[in-house]
Amino acid sequence: MSVHLKISAFEIRVGGLIEHEGKLWRVLKKNHVKPGKGGAFIQVELKDITAGTKLNERFRSGDSVEKAHVEPRQMQYLYAESDALVFMDNETFEQMHIPHEDIEDQLGFLLPNTEVQINFHDDVPIGINLPANVVLEVVDTEGVIKGQTATGSGKPAELETGLKVIVPPFVSVGDKIKVNTESGEYVERA
Repeated sequence: MSVHLKISAFEIRVGGLIEHEGKLWRVLKKNHVKPGKGGAFIQVELKDITAGTKLNERFRSGDSVEKAHVEPRQMQYLYAESDALVFMDNETFEQMHIPHEDIEDQLGFLLPNTEVQINFHDDVPIGINLPANVVLEVVDTEGVIKGQTATGSGKPAELETGLKVIVPPFVSVGDKIKVNTESGEYVERA
């Protein structure tokens, strides 16, 4: 028997699972929109976990959605194979493969040995809850140009997982930085 839990649309999390229009959807992206007129809303990109189709949906602040009943398990990311990532259950030590395309929007935040929570629905892995922030090393970024003001908006940097973020001018190659896994934005130097 599944337990239905209603949550505010604003509590939807990237990687989370909701029931909407009779289907199970994984949240791929989420944007808060505050228009000049009218109430704020969130724009989410959803992926049907069975059919793989995508849907863009808007929810207003008063809307609620069904949070799908999931069984969370603590797992550790071990390594990537050609088409899948290999995770190990922290309790049973059982290994499982999750296809790249199922978690493509979260790949840039995953390093081997990262502890994650994988959600299961009817014993099928359906999503990963990442830590709020991860620490990754900068492998490529532009040097600061002499005379350039430090008040600039930042510069692009590539991290060890291939993730690209905008960092402050003082960050350089070899630095470890903390990145927010929900927004994909630089938080601070680690």
